[in-house]
Amino acid sequence: MRASQRFVDGQFRNSAGAGVGPGLKGSPLPLLGEYFRGGQARVPKGPLPLLDPRPVWQRPAETGLRVTWLGHSTLLLEVDGFRILTDPVFGDRASPASFTGPKRFHPVPVQLSSLPPLDAVLVSHDHYDHLCIATIRELARRRVPFITALGVGAHLEAWGVLPELITELEWWEEKVLPGGGLSFTAAPAQHFSGRALGDRNATLWASWVLRSDRHRVFFSGDTGLTEEFREIGRRLGPFDLVMLEIGAFHPAWADIHLGPENAAKAFGMLGGGTLLPVHWGTFNLALHAWDEPAETLLRLADEQRLRVITPRLGGSLEPSRVEQVDPWWREV
Repeated sequence: MRASQRFVDGQFRNSAGAGVGPGLKGSPLPLLGEYFRGGQARVPKGPLPLLDPRPVWQRPAETGLRVTWLGHSTLLLEVDGFRILTDPVFGDRASPASFTGPKRFHPVPVQLSSLPPLDAVLVSHDHYDHLCIATIRELARRRVPFITALGVGAHLEAWGVLPELITELEWWEEKVLPGGGLSFTAAPAQHFSGRALGDRNATLWASWVLRSDRHRVFFSGDTGLTEEFREIGRRLGPFDLVMLEIGAFHPAWADIHLGPENAAKAFGMLGGGTLLPVHWGTFNLALHAWDEPAETLLRLADEQRLRVITPRLGGSLEPSRVEQVDPWWREV
């Protein structure tokens, strides 16, 4: 960590210097007005439709690339025979407490015990909506390898993951799974970290690129818009699937979260391909309507002719075989 160019005076920093904390752009008064005024449907009015992915997992992906959205930023990626679980949060709340904090809109589509064998667990950064203690403790019993950013391994080890199963990476560093069939590269992101008042930016955050001989996928974790996306696309693209966060956004914290408009820009900077939106539809973490990120992205996709796929919760898709968008949230 001390050797990292991003680690300065005991804290990690973004390349552009933005977002050393969550911070606000301009006056907080408009944002406070939105909070107290309300009026947005921040929570779904009815139950969200869920699919059971287990029957699909029983057969291999015909194209070699399949993705299952389990809610928020938790996905099961199947890349040419390898199975990777991203930012696993199976708990009821994205919070340090079991009795308070953002509660999920829907049950998890499948229990942890029903997941297929995993080749790795990928953790982008240490925020509660991406790193759940109870989930990690259960996954630790599986003795599965964990790949994460610098410093996050201390959390994992404290919760039972064997240190020899933890790989921590600096931006642009690579980890290849045994056998050489799949690599993970930590890439730049513009965000921040911390789980308590005293550990702000004590660990690194990252976006991630997974590469096999046949496929390349990009997973944003949490990030604001940064010119570094162009370099990621040049160095590690083109991508068969790009997963970008679109939810929990507001103009006041645009430096640290994309939102749908900046996600569309980031998608172009990365080189395009197929975009799967994540980080929405599970927790109430912002002031917008719960489905606004998806609706805005669909409008932008139509205007800009972007190829977008929107799996249902628990839905499994092979990106190259999806022919049209499924606006499933309009059924709620």
